[in-house]
Amino acid sequence: MNVKRIKPVAASYPFEAYGHVIAPLSTEDGGGYMITFPDLPGCISDGETMEEALINGRDAFNSWVSAQTDMGRQIPAPSHYDEEGKPVKFVQRLPRSLHATLQARAKAEGVSINTLVLMLISEGLGRREGAEDRRKAA
Repeated sequence: MNVKRIKPVAASYPFEAYGHVIAPLSTEDGGGYMITFPDLPGCISDGETMEEALINGRDAFNSWVSAQTDMGRQIPAPSHYDEEGKPVKFVQRLPRSLHATLQARAKAEGVSINTLVLMLISEGLGRREGAEDRRKAA
């Protein structure tokens, strides 16, 4: 088996500039906590505690940036702040039935609806990017 060594690369923006979501994992998924980065599709990690998830998230962030750079991809700028350094707000109207479904799932996972929606969007973008990469490689 060949293993490619990827040279560590310093990110253009620090770890702290990127928003992240830490959510509890179900016992079926092994328990602990998962950390995701909405601006960095596919950049995820986990840990037994929130603190460990954050430490592992920093490592995942550094590895993700290095891997993306090695593949010649652009690293997206953090989007949760605008040019003036203020948080960006996203508002979306939902049908009541969808809101109720999201509310129930967020409650079951022990997170807010906002956290759940960010996690779902991040996962969806990661899957889409992976599908696009596979299509280009074919």
